Amino acid sequence: MPLDVEGVFRAEYGRAVAVLVRFLGDIDLAEEAVQDAFATALRKWPQSGIPPSPAGWIITTARNRAVDRLRRESTREARHAEAERLHARDEPDEEGPVRDDRLRLIFTCCHPALAVHAQVALTLRLLGGLTTPQIARAFLVPEPTMAQRIVRAKAKIRDARIPYRLPRDADLPDRVRGVLAVVYLIFNEGYGGREDLCAEAVRLGRLLAELMPDEPETLGLLALMLLVESRRPARTAPDGALVLLSDQDRSLWDRDLIAEGQDLVRRCLRRGRPGPYQIQAAVNAVHSDAPTAADTDWGQILRLYDQLTEHTPSPVVALNRAVAIGEVEGPEAALALVDVLDLDGYHAFHAVRADLLRRLGRPAEAVRAYEAAIALTASPAERAHLERSRAAIARE
Repeated sequence: MPLDVEGVFRAEYGRAVAVLVRFLGDIDLAEEAVQDAFATALRKWPQSGIPPSPAGWIITTARNRAVDRLRRESTREARHAEAERLHARDEPDEEGPVRDDRLRLIFTCCHPALAVHAQVALTLRLLGGLTTPQIARAFLVPEPTMAQRIVRAKAKIRDARIPYRLPRDADLPDRVRGVLAVVYLIFNEGYGGREDLCAEAVRLGRLLAELMPDEPETLGLLALMLLVESRRPARTAPDGALVLLSDQDRSLWDRDLIAEGQDLVRRCLRRGRPGPYQIQAAVNAVHSDAPTAADTDWGQILRLYDQLTEHTPSPVVALNRAVAIGEVEGPEAALALVDVLDLDGYHAFHAVRADLLRRLGRPAEAVRAYEAAIALTASPAERAHLERSRAAIARE
């Protein structure tokens, strides 16, 4: 895919699918129509150039193709009925508080009839245009497993006739958990290299905070994303190399985002209803408070991870807690905790082990751990960093 069309695809795929789902009322047809429109763009834009409104062109083309297909495949009576239905969709018919097409699509996919993991996987596919392998990596599951989840989620929506309508105020609490998980994973996927997805996640987070200002976890998620995003300018060196948090030039951090994120964390603390996103935001607020890496209050971070473990015990949380243990009690105590975790398919697990083994003066084992992490990571920047770390051990 040429670079210009690929850029439009990354920026506009989710919006186009959201609009088409609302218009057509059918997920598969909407996806196929948008993909067909991008295939048409691949043929036409190299000669005609990108139109002034590429998103509008894609949506219009997809819509026309979908209508043409429905007319070709329908009987005369069905065509008239479908034409009336689609015409009605042009009229304002919105009820409830959500006015954004992409946020509306998230709430639709996060219907309580679907399991949370299916809600998240389907929305990542539709909204972010992520491939099945990318989503599988985010969930740490095999690709075939993820493909089945997505297919089953679509079938559930179709067979259960889950309506494509806006949730009313009374429906919002039942949808919040899945919606927040979706936005969080969109942000995480973007932080691995797609800045557009991070921007979209923050945008959606702001909308959610406006929509549910009394829900502390929405504020916590927004705070978490803002505090992590504030470090983006320092996360890579001029040559594109990855810079770890401990080595970052903190003068490059975005102080406006930090101030906004910390203010949200304080608002959450005053409510006294802690949850996973609020606690993770608090961890990042502690990092942002430290003028240098040496000033980081690892004791406070460890206490926060203890709290997070009570709310959401998981191997990944345990891994992050072990990192804090390594700073407070030393690498030997941390390694004992890491070695019992079932995270062999997760590159960060091996990277943490490698660093702990290096600090313990066990270079051969550290090299093997780095090699395992290199084999599992999908990020070129992370791979290059891990390769440099492995090479540094060999030179010692």
